[in-house]
Amino acid sequence: MESAGFAVEHCEADGPVGEWIRVRAVRARSLADVVGPGMRLLICGLNPSRYAADAGISFARPGNRFWAAARAAGLVTRDRDPRDALRSHDVGMTDLVKRATARADELGVDEYRAGAARVERLVRWLRPGAVCFVGLAGYRAAVDRQARAGAQPGGFGGAAAYVMPSTSGLNARVSVEALTEHLRAAAALAGGVR
Repeated sequence: MESAGFAVEHCEADGPVGEWIRVRAVRARSLADVVGPGMRLLICGLNPSRYAADAGISFARPGNRFWAAARAAGLVTRDRDPRDALRSHDVGMTDLVKRATARADELGVDEYRAGAARVERLVRWLRPGAVCFVGLAGYRAAVDRQARAGAQPGGFGGAAAYVMPSTSGLNARVSVEALTEHLRAAAALAGGVR
C-alpha cells in the first residue's frame, strides 16, 4: 500500500492463513512506485519533494536535473514521464522514503532505514539488473555511512547497486554533465543503455 502512495491506518487479517485482509488507507502526500518485472534499472530517489508528490512525477521540480541527465545519458527519451521510462526503457522509479518533504534533510535515520528495508524487499521481489540510488545522504544514513559515489561492493538486495550525488538544484556544485556520467555508469552496471 505504501509503495502505491497510501498511508495504512489499519490492517487486519481474517480467516485461515490470512484469507481476508482488511485495510483502511488514505492517499498520502507521496509518489507511487513505477516498477515492474523485467526492469533493467531501478532509480531510487531519497524522497519526493512536495512539488513532485503533488505533480505525481519523480524529480518533477523544474530545478531538478535528473530528467536532463537521464535523457543525455540515453536512459529515457521523454521528459518527466516515469511510465514511459518503464514501458519503453525498462527503467523503474521508487524512493527510499515515501514521505514528501520540502528538503531531504527533514528526514530521520529511522525513516531512511525503514525505507531501505522496503526497497530491499522490492529489489529482491522484482530483481532489476541494478538499482541506482540518487543521493548519497540517504544511502549513507540507511545502508553504509562510508559509501562513496559509484558502484557499491556487495550490491543491494541481490542486485548490483550504484550510488550517485543528488540531482536536486540544491546540489548545484555537481554539474549536469557529471550527473549524466553517473547515470551512464549505473546503466552500464545494469547491462547498458537500450
